[in-house]
Amino acid sequence: MTYTDPAKLELLDAILPQVAFDGWSEEAFKAAIASTDIPAARARSLCPRGATDLAVLYHREGDRRMVEAIAADDMSGLRFSEKVARAIRLRLDASPNKEAVRRGTTLFALPHLAAEGAKLMWGTADAIWTALGDTSRDANWYTKRATLSGVWASVVLYWLGDQSVDHSATDDFIDRRIAEVMQFEKFKARVNANPLLKPLTIPLGKLAGMVRAPSAMRDVEVPGQWRKTGRES
Repeated sequence: MTYTDPAKLELLDAILPQVAFDGWSEEAFKAAIASTDIPAARARSLCPRGATDLAVLYHREGDRRMVEAIAADDMSGLRFSEKVARAIRLRLDASPNKEAVRRGTTLFALPHLAAEGAKLMWGTADAIWTALGDTSRDANWYTKRATLSGVWASVVLYWLGDQSVDHSATDDFIDRRIAEVMQFEKFKARVNANPLLKPLTIPLGKLAGMVRAPSAMRDVEVPGQWRKTGRES
């Protein structure tokens, strides 16, 4: 994971109590600065976009804690689909402040931040697959993360409205969503095995085989973005 300045983490801790009242807003950011000993100029240099940068950090800190929890959890007796479901539950546990997540969901639904929100969801899906030992480097690298991004987005929305004891309804929802994904994977396998469809599936398979995963997944390197070279300004 990328190094984070401790002062920025301090600002994150300071803003969380404010988010429930003011959202990830400029007012909340100013209140966070006022409650710390961090000079305003330094806070602005750490977070040029103010509370938005702290909302991004909150999400990524959740990813980091989830990865640590997966590493510490014994999943040896689980099927792979169960491991994915378990990882999603651990990711929810890593961001227990439901109001901060709710306000973040609203923030990243804004048109000018929608791409950033999609990038964060993709980052969570990538963190899960990587932590679970995914070794795919072809088109499957993308389809796995795209599918899990959709699952994660739907789970978060369901979890935000879940009032059941210990979020048991969310647990059931996760299991249903994973089961739906597995049914689709089984359908794809049947299609690929059908000899009548081979004239269609073989060319598509060859085309998919030409796709390669990024050589490295970094904060600024996700599908749909250009990777800068030394000749770019």
